[in-house]
Amino acid sequence: MPSEFALIDRHFARATPQAVLGPGDDCALLAPAPGMELAITTDMLVSGTHFFVETDPWQLGWKTLAVNVSDLAAMGAQPRWALLAGSLPAADEAWIAAFAEGFFACAGRYGVDLVGGDTTRGPLCLCVTAIGEVPAGGALRRDRARPGDDIWVSGRPGLAALGLAHLQQRTMLSGDLAETCINLLQQPLPRVELGLALRQRGLAQAAIDVSDGLLADLGHIVERSAVDAEVFVAQLPGLPDGADALLARQCQLAGGDDYELVFTARPDKRDALHALAEEVGLPLRRIGVISAAAGKGEVRLLDETGRTLPVDKMGFDHFGSNEAE
Repeated sequence: MPSEFALIDRHFARATPQAVLGPGDDCALLAPAPGMELAITTDMLVSGTHFFVETDPWQLGWKTLAVNVSDLAAMGAQPRWALLAGSLPAADEAWIAAFAEGFFACAGRYGVDLVGGDTTRGPLCLCVTAIGEVPAGGALRRDRARPGDDIWVSGRPGLAALGLAHLQQRTMLSGDLAETCINLLQQPLPRVELGLALRQRGLAQAAIDVSDGLLADLGHIVERSAVDAEVFVAQLPGLPDGADALLARQCQLAGGDDYELVFTARPDKRDALHALAEEVGLPLRRIGVISAAAGKGEVRLLDETGRTLPVDKMGFDHFGSNEAE
C-alpha cells in the first residue's frame, strides 16, 4: 500500500505557477499582486451530511473545491490558490485518483493552484481553504445593502435541492429533469465571471452565494446591513415543469446547495444588469427590494396582492432540525 506522501505526490503534486513556493515545505509562499487584498474562505464537506458516501469521486473532487470558489465569487474576488485537507477511511487509490482529477478539473476551470494541505486516516471529511485576490477596498460585502436596492438572483435556485429530494426518494423527477438537477447538486458552477463583473463594473451593492437557501442567505445580507427585505413570489424564477409545485417552491426558497449569487443593486443599474445577463449567458432576475433602513434583518415573502406569506423554513442549519442528506 502506498504511503501518505506517495499518494500526495502521485495524485496532488501539480505545478503551481501562481505561488512563490508551492507544496513540499512547511508552508506555501504566496505573493498577492500590488494593491490587492486577500479573500480567504474555508468550507468542510462531511460524508453523510454534505454528500452521499456513494457520490462519484470525480464529482466530489469538483464540488469540494467549487463550494469554496463560490465564496470568492460572491465577493468579486479572483480565485488564485487553495489548500486541501482531508481524512480518508482507507487509501483507495482508484477513488483518490478520480477525486484528484475532479478537483484539478475545477481548479483548471477557475485558475486555482493547489499549494498545500494534509491527509489523515478517519471518517471521510474534506476541507478546502481557498484564497483569492480583490482590489483593496473593492470587495463585494454583505453589509452594503441600502433601502431602495433591488434584490437580484442568478440562475434558477432550487434545482440542486430538487436533485437531492430525488436521490432521497422524496420525489420522483423525469429523466431529463432528474439529470439536470442531480448534476447541479453534484457539480455546481461557481459564478466567478458574474461576481467579477458585478464588482468591476460597480453594479452590485451587497452579495452572497446561495449555499444554505435563498431566503436564509438573503437574511445574512439584511442582518449585516441592518435593513429588511421583501421578496415577491411573482418575480421568482419559474418552477420546473414536471416537479411537484409545493416541493419545488420549498426547494427554491430554502433548499440551498445552488451556489448562485444573490445581490442587491441600485434601480438605475437594471439595464446594465439585463445586458450583463445576455453577455455571460446567465439569467439574472429581479426578485424583490430592500425596504426599511435600521430594519430588524427580516425577510418577508409577499404574494401578488402584497400579502405576507408564512415561511416554514428559511434554509439549512447544521444544528437545526434539518434532515440529513
